[in-house]
Amino acid sequence: MTEQNTAARYFALIPAAGVGARMAADGPKQYLPLGGKPMLRHTLDAFLGSPLVAHTYVVVSPADGQIDAIGAPAGVTVLRCGGATRMDSVLNALRALAGAIRDDDWVLVHDAARPGLTPALIARLIEGVGADPVGGLLALPVVDTVKRAGPDGVATLARAGLWLAQTPQMFRYRLLCEALGAAPDANAITDDASAVEALGLAPKLIEGHPRNLKVTLPADIRIAEMYLAHGQ
Repeated sequence: MTEQNTAARYFALIPAAGVGARMAADGPKQYLPLGGKPMLRHTLDAFLGSPLVAHTYVVVSPADGQIDAIGAPAGVTVLRCGGATRMDSVLNALRALAGAIRDDDWVLVHDAARPGLTPALIARLIEGVGADPVGGLLALPVVDTVKRAGPDGVATLARAGLWLAQTPQMFRYRLLCEALGAAPDANAITDDASAVEALGLAPKLIEGHPRNLKVTLPADIRIAEMYLAHGQ
C-alpha cells in the first residue's frame, strides 16, 4: 500500500520543555498539581481519550527529571530533545520523528499548559479543518474592546476579524517542517501558525472554548480547576 492511497493519520505533539517563568513556581508549570494530578497529565489524557489520535509525543528537555514521575502510558512517547525555545522543541521533535510520520500525516501541536483541552475539542478541530490544504487551529473571536498603548497615547482597535489563538494547531508533517525550518528567528515564532503564515498561507480558524486557556499566571490555576471540575 503506497502513501498516496493510505489515509492520513493524526499525531499529537506536546512541547513541554519550558520553565514557566511567569508562574513564579519552584519548577516547570506543566508539573504543577491541578485538580489532583500534574497539569501535563490532564493534557495527555485529552489526547489519550480521543479515538482520532494515533499517538502522542511529549517533548521535554534532556535534563528533565520530572516526566518520569508522570509516566508514559500506552499511546505516549517521551522525546528528550527539547530546545531553548518552543519552536526549537517542536522542530527538534519533528526531525526526530522523520520516517515515523508520513509527509501527509497531520500533526496537532498543543501547549502543555492548556489542560482544559477535551476530546470533543480535538474532534471539532479535526472535523473543521477537514482536508484543507493548509491546516488550522483552535481560536476564540475577540469580544472585548481592544486598546493599543504606545508613545503617542492609547488607541482603540476595531475587533472585527480579531481572534485569540489557542492550540492544538494542526498542519501536515511536511508543511510544518518546512515552515518552522524556514523561520529566521525562533524567538519570534510564538505559535506554529505564524510560521505557516510566513510562507504566505492562511490556516483555518476553528472556534475553540474558553476552558482551553493557557495557564500562564498563578491566578490561571484556579480558573483551570473550575473548568476541569465541570468535566466536558
